[in-house]
Amino acid sequence: MKILTNNIKTMEENITENKEEIRDNDKGKDNGPKQIAGAIIIAGIIIAGAILLKGNTPQSSIGNKIPLTTLAPVDKNDRTLGNVKAKVALIMYGDFQCPFCGAVSGLASDTDAIKYLKKIDKNWTPFMTGINEYVKNGSVLFTYRDWAFLGPESIKSAEGARCAGDQGRFWEYYDYLYGHQNGENNGAFSDDNLKTFAKGLNLNILTFNQCLDSGKYTQVIVDAKTEGINAGVTSTPKGFILKNGKIVGTIDGAEPWTTVKQKIDNALK
Repeated sequence: MKILTNNIKTMEENITENKEEIRDNDKGKDNGPKQIAGAIIIAGIIIAGAILLKGNTPQSSIGNKIPLTTLAPVDKNDRTLGNVKAKVALIMYGDFQCPFCGAVSGLASDTDAIKYLKKIDKNWTPFMTGINEYVKNGSVLFTYRDWAFLGPESIKSAEGARCAGDQGRFWEYYDYLYGHQNGENNGAFSDDNLKTFAKGLNLNILTFNQCLDSGKYTQVIVDAKTEGINAGVTSTPKGFILKNGKIVGTIDGAEPWTTVKQKIDNALK
């Protein structure tokens, strides 16, 4: 088991080095969108392999319990959906640029990430589609937290969602972002596009633009990432399943709905 963990660590270090090398080599070049997208897709697929491998690796723990974390409790500052009195809660950390967060959201179709996941498991389906049903029937309280780690557009898109939240439209903006991913830090979630999204959702555009331009939520997003690190988050998507306030399970990477459903059902027993 120690050997497998070390291999995963080495794989992640190589991924980081490869991505930095791609960026260094690209400086000063006029790379076309296809070249950039190709590099992003390759890096994303490698990361997915690491995430899925980690997801299938038993974590170190005390006895048979979930590893101890400093997961912050859900409070009024969180973005939540569902019954606040539900005995089971799911806290999910995500990045709006993360292709596998987009895949599990159920808001996109036929993306490279989804194709990759279905190649690994032909029966793979996104788990958020199923979780939404538990949220609707009041069984599960869903909480979304930012873990913006893929670059400046990850941070800015998270800020945009918060600004939309000021107008009571966080979840609509959340849906739009995950349904319109298009690469990593290549302008898909530029400030201008984020403002266009807000206009398309009929938000008060002056209020939204002022919020986004002011950097009102920049530090909040940075702090959210630190909070996630303290909770043990190392990649996205990452979920914590709680029963009566205690962690009873985790979602590690783009797991299939069948796997996540079993974890949720076990928590509901």
